[in-house]
Amino acid sequence: MNLFVLGATGKTGSRILDLARARGHQVTAFVRSPSKLPSAPGLRVVGGDPLDPSALSAAMPGHDAVLSAIGAPPGQALFRPHTVVSDIARATVQAMSAAGVSRLGLVSAAVLFPETGLRFAFFRWLLQHVARDLTAAEAVVRASDLDWTLVRPPRLVRSDETRARVAPDALPPGGTVTSFAAVAAFLLDAVERHEHSRTLVGLAR
Repeated sequence: MNLFVLGATGKTGSRILDLARARGHQVTAFVRSPSKLPSAPGLRVVGGDPLDPSALSAAMPGHDAVLSAIGAPPGQALFRPHTVVSDIARATVQAMSAAGVSRLGLVSAAVLFPETGLRFAFFRWLLQHVARDLTAAEAVVRASDLDWTLVRPPRLVRSDETRARVAPDALPPGGTVTSFAAVAAFLLDAVERHEHSRTLVGLAR
């Protein structure tokens, strides 16, 4: 498959690149700073602004799916309102429609699930700006005609573990953590196997 990746220099995005190439896929990484990604077999790096639909659509034709693991910088994400992910989701949807690419996988977060308890209450407060932006991004994707999959993982950790429990429209029971690699593997499985079409899923170890 030919895959188009947003957020390729991040912790989840970099695992998408590595796993996709290991599975024999061709990958285009659309990034603001191409110098951050070294050349590698099966990898094409395109520089551009992910907020620019015309730049995105110019680079998208010929791809089978778009995988977005993009997020706001941590300082901006936690401490002040922002619309980074929702604005990029809007540009992505517009670009995909223009380029004739219909399959989209987007990483959201488990904080949007209506879980109860002090732990979730704390993270809901801490990530309130993130949650507001992701809610808007999900709404943009859901309202589109694209073949989308939204995945909401809980706290992400570094691990080579790619297995995870999956639940439709819910966080798997007792799920509090999963790995960046597991999120990457789930998205790749979903597009390879044509699974979880127009579905929201929770993911956890």
